[in-house]
Amino acid sequence: MRTTIDRSGRVVVPKELRDRVGLVPGEVEITVSGNALVLEPVTIDVLVEVDGRLLLPGGGPELSTDDIRELRLGDQR
Repeated sequence: MRTTIDRSGRVVVPKELRDRVGLVPGEVEITVSGNALVLEPVTIDVLVEVDGRLLLPGGGPELSTDDIRELRLGDQR
């Protein structure tokens, strides 16, 4: 997915990508990896209770069935 950098160095991260990785308005950590920039949300230590469940504010990345299976099985494969 392509986007542009304006003269001030600002980049708009498309909504689809923000939703996919859980980026929400606020601080992000930017690091360099090879010739790429990596944006990561700043770790949030606060959880919110919704309907008896603890959730991260703003949601998080959407997980596929394969993602969940990998998280559950880990190194057992």
